[in-house]
Amino acid sequence: MKKDFYEILGISKGASAEEIKKAYRKKAIQYHPDKNPGDKTAEENFKLAAEAYEVLSDPDKKARYDQYGHAAFDGAGGFGGGHMNMDDIFSQFGDIFGSAFGGGFGGGFSGGGQRRVKGSNLRIKVKLTLEDIVNGVEKKVKVKRKVQAKGVTYKTCSTCNGSGQIMRVANTILGRMQTASTCTTCGGSGQILDSKPTGADAYGMVMEDDTVSIKIPAGVVDGMQLKVSNKGNEAPGSNSIPGDLIVAIEELEHEFLKREGENLHYDLYISFPEAALGVSKEIEAVGGKVRIKLEEGIQSGKILRLKGKGIPSLNGYGSGDLLVHVNVWTPKSLNKEQKSFFESLLSEDNFKPSPEKSDKSFFEKVKDMFS
Repeated sequence: MKKDFYEILGISKGASAEEIKKAYRKKAIQYHPDKNPGDKTAEENFKLAAEAYEVLSDPDKKARYDQYGHAAFDGAGGFGGGHMNMDDIFSQFGDIFGSAFGGGFGGGFSGGGQRRVKGSNLRIKVKLTLEDIVNGVEKKVKVKRKVQAKGVTYKTCSTCNGSGQIMRVANTILGRMQTASTCTTCGGSGQILDSKPTGADAYGMVMEDDTVSIKIPAGVVDGMQLKVSNKGNEAPGSNSIPGDLIVAIEELEHEFLKREGENLHYDLYISFPEAALGVSKEIEAVGGKVRIKLEEGIQSGKILRLKGKGIPSLNGYGSGDLLVHVNVWTPKSLNKEQKSFFESLLSEDNFKPSPEKSDKSFFEKVKDMFS
C-alpha cells in the first residue's frame, strides 16, 4: 500500500502552501543524491517526497487526494513522482531550492546547471457512460501532439556552453558574489537548434497524430482529471522530456438511473392493483435488468435497497447501493365503470388510510437514507 503523502512530508492535512513547500525542501535536501551518493533508500525517499509535493502543492490535486486518496490518480499512470527519474524531478521542482547545493539544485542528478526542458501538457475530455464508470474502462483516443521532427539535430548552446546557466560575478560590500540565472538563449536546456528538415517549425517540431490508451478506474466522478505521463507535447532538445496528457472525465446522464455519490436511484411506478396485490417487477440496473418482488399492500414512497448494486468506491471499499423508489401511480382519468368501482370503496374501512409506525413518512425515509 502506498504511503500517505502527508506522512511522507511530515505535515498535517491543515498545512499551508508555504508549510508544504518548506517540508518538501527539508526532505529533498535530507535525501538529495549529492548528499547520499549510492544510497538507494535515500534516492527512493527523494522520489517519494517529490511525488507528495507534486500533488499537495497543487490545490486541485490536493483536494482530490484528500477526498479519494491515491485512487484519485491511479487510473492513468498516477502523478508519477515515484516513477520519475531524477532529471524529471529537478526540472519540475528545482526552482524552489535556490542555491542550497551550490547554485544548481534544479540542474539534474549531478547537481550541474543544465536542466531538462519539459514539453507542454495537453488536455482532452473523455465522455463515459454509467456502465463505463461502474465497470472501469480502457479508452483509446486520438490526439494531435508536437513531436521532434525526424532528422532534427541540436548543438551545444554557445551562450552558456551547454551548462544551461549564465554565471555572473558582482562586487558588493560583502565581497565578490556569484549568481546564476537560466540561459535565455536555450531556456536552460544547454542546446539550440542545429538543423531541421523541411516542414518543421523554428524549434524543429512537427504536429503528429497519436493514439493513446487510457485506463480509467471504476468509480470516477464527473470533472475528475487523470494524467497519462509523457503523452503531451514534446520539447526541443535531445535531453528534453514530453509533457503529460490531462484527461477530464465527463459523465453522461443515464436514461433511468440517477447517481448520488456511490449510490444509484431508480424510480419505479406501479398501479393501484399492483400495490394492493403485490407484484414481481423488472427494473433497470447497470449491466442489465434485475427482478424484485414487491409485497402486497406496499406503500407509495417505499424505498427498497439493493446492496452493492451501485458505484464501486475509488478507494476500493466496496460499492454503493441501488435505491428503488416505489411510486403508486394514480390514474388521471376514469371511465364511468371505474369511477363506480372506486366510489363503492370509499366507505370500506380497509381502504381508509391507517399508517402504522413502520410506514414512515417521506421526511423520515429521507433522514434514514442519509443517517
